[in-house]
Amino acid sequence: MTQTVDTTAALADISGDYTIDASHSRLGFVARHAMVTKVRGAFKEFAGTAHIDTANPAASSVSLTIQAASIDTGVADRDGHLTSGDFFDAETYPELTFVSTAVARDGETWTITGDFTIKGVTKSLTIEFEEGGSAKDPFGNLRVGFEGEATINRKDWGLTWNAALETGGLLVSEKVKLEFDISAIRNA
Repeated sequence: MTQTVDTTAALADISGDYTIDASHSRLGFVARHAMVTKVRGAFKEFAGTAHIDTANPAASSVSLTIQAASIDTGVADRDGHLTSGDFFDAETYPELTFVSTAVARDGETWTITGDFTIKGVTKSLTIEFEEGGSAKDPFGNLRVGFEGEATINRKDWGLTWNAALETGGLLVSEKVKLEFDISAIRNA
């Protein structure tokens, strides 16, 4: 019988400097549509770095830059609306950014608080991440993985467009769940 392994541990201590591997990571979101279903999407272009200090988690830091125009929900018309002035206004505000201001750790759970900027509005955001393990890939890279999520009210960042439904309620939910599946490569 084959045993399935959910995580690996190539590193006894994951401390170090890392670069997010965008080709093996996902920055996604989920929003309710017409109050009856969920629409999922992701940003396809982003870059980020992390400094991890397991002995002193408060000395850790994260920085992330997301290209607003890279939003992808699988529907070109919807993506065009989301990059318009009604939502992200990607022409005027091409980037969303997150820069950590505090990092804490409890076992394998990391709590990262930072300044999240969308459309020129900066608000504090706290994201809880679970360690997904570490591995040495076939190319000799040391990798770490993290999964996290947070729920925001999009109106807090000036994303206020909506349409009323005949049956009551709104077309797009104010609450949006952010999903982070991160693979980061340790810098040499």
